[in-house]
Amino acid sequence: MPIGETLARARHQAGLTVAQVSRQTRIRATIIRKIEADDYSECGGDFYTRGHIRAIAKVVGTDPEPLIQEYDTLVRAPGVAGTVSLQELLAASGRAGQRRPTDLPAVRPRVAPAGGSVRRTVAPHPAGRRMGSPRRARRRTVKWAAFVGLALAMVALGFAALNRLAGAPPRPASAAAGESTAAGHNTGHARAGPAAKASHPAASPAPKTGHSAVAARPAAPQRLSPVRATAFGPNGGDNPQLAHLVLGHRHAAGWRTDWYTSARFGNLYRGTGLLLDMGHPVAITGARVNLGHVTGASFQLRVGRRPALAGLRRVAHASRAGGVVRLHLARPARGRYVLVWFTRLPAGKSGAFQARVYHVSLTGRP
Repeated sequence: MPIGETLARARHQAGLTVAQVSRQTRIRATIIRKIEADDYSECGGDFYTRGHIRAIAKVVGTDPEPLIQEYDTLVRAPGVAGTVSLQELLAASGRAGQRRPTDLPAVRPRVAPAGGSVRRTVAPHPAGRRMGSPRRARRRTVKWAAFVGLALAMVALGFAALNRLAGAPPRPASAAAGESTAAGHNTGHARAGPAAKASHPAASPAPKTGHSAVAARPAAPQRLSPVRATAFGPNGGDNPQLAHLVLGHRHAAGWRTDWYTSARFGNLYRGTGLLLDMGHPVAITGARVNLGHVTGASFQLRVGRRPALAGLRRVAHASRAGGVVRLHLARPARGRYVLVWFTRLPAGKSGAFQARVYHVSLTGRP
């Protein structure tokens, strides 16, 4: 179940409205509604999105950890600094600086002989070291916790700098400009993969100039042609006789879902979509889906080796989309099958809900 749908269902079960959750979390109601629709564009980045998910989950009474893990795996942008919050660093430093009670010295009285005075002595430490007073031990604990917190912060900043220096090469300006949709917002995300290193022939070594060799960019992706398109979903999918119209030459009719009474398929199914068979495993780097002029559709792009929903991993998604939607994957997704899986339908003129797909094209490497 998507993150937004999980939070919305927990809120309904708790009997809370969006306004009540907004007052308790101090998060704007518009941002809460977008998060429930799996749209994180107004959260301000991964740091704030993770904080919003934790705050909302705490108020509606659900466990935030599985939701944070799913967000980090499927949605978050690459980098270390964007995924570690200050609260997590402080919690880690506090746990590292805690001392066990057995480390403190034990004080016990010693009885003097008759006529003598009674004095207290400190029993030796079990490891053979004599410890100071409890107050001094607490001061050492605080200093140790501060030192560990500073060290963790420096390590996090160092990893962020390394990721920025050794990250994947920037995409061309033409590809960045093509990410906008005609009438909707493209919210597909994928984590960036490592840059490929160039190998030089041994017959003609490069002259030594004191500078490291520049890593070569990977081969440019090319257009891939599916061998078959079929309807995918419960009971064989919707309108299977029209699925092939999204391939090859563009047809005016295209493929469409059945009519439903609500955007969530009338609470009958979890989704429906189109399954594209590539004929053999390929590496998918992007997709272009033409949804027509109606906006409001939400769908996922899934890639895998088996034609089953459990065997198809979600690699990108779009929310409230329409027109031509372009999804770009920073890290290629390898598999034989590609699924365009609708999770929300746009409203039609008659008041019912239906999605249309006029054409699907894929890019990648064979």
